[in-house]
Amino acid sequence: MAEGQDEPVTAREQDIQAVSRTAQILGLFAPETPELSVAEATRRLGLKRTTVHRYFSSMISSGLLERVEDSALVRPGPSILQLGSFTLGQQRIMQMAPAYLRELALEIKVSTVLSLWGASGPVVSLVEEADHATLVTVRVGSQLALNSSQAKVFLAFLPDQFHADRLTGSLPEPQRAETRRRIEAIRQAGMSSDVNHRGICVLAAPVFAATGICATIAAVGTERMLPEALDSREAMALRSACRRLTKEMGGTWPETTH
Repeated sequence: MAEGQDEPVTAREQDIQAVSRTAQILGLFAPETPELSVAEATRRLGLKRTTVHRYFSSMISSGLLERVEDSALVRPGPSILQLGSFTLGQQRIMQMAPAYLRELALEIKVSTVLSLWGASGPVVSLVEEADHATLVTVRVGSQLALNSSQAKVFLAFLPDQFHADRLTGSLPEPQRAETRRRIEAIRQAGMSSDVNHRGICVLAAPVFAATGICATIAAVGTERMLPEALDSREAMALRSACRRLTKEMGGTWPETTH
């Protein structure tokens, strides 16, 4: 290679550079800088104007930025606002949910579990263990399977049902058909009830924020401790807790559910 010639840039390095520059541009926005021009971003980042203009155009197309009406300025776009709303929603529910979990665990005498949606399914985020001689619990941080009660509740109410179908499509038959049948039943009933081969019963119901489903709460116990029926006292208490938390989160319980 001739002296002074740049080393060839691999596709992976180009991807990393694109992500890095996108993050740098988004990092320029702040309360004192809610809008930005190409010239200002060029000056602050030390990049070529054509490079910044190219990134602006690409980020506008992807929804990361949007143009300010009747000007050459841009501001954070709908994708960023949606992500910010989702993050704030997770923070809010992590602050509000513990009191509901404690109250519910005391009332129905079994452990209560809050899960949030992770990269590929629900992740156990909070657990309130019941004061009972027989303790059934779940570890915080556990990734729940797609055929778990809480996963099926999420899949029943995810705003993007195409995404839900793609996820269940990865399951082998006949598990896929059974999971999809259960999801439809959950959509109608508003909550889930499952008993596994070890005799553990899980009741699960959704919690909604303004943007849609944001969490699930489950009651977990043995068959002797926790009735499977959706009209049981325990199921009604779970449904009530999720409805009240939904209202506090600014969400709306779907009209199709009971």
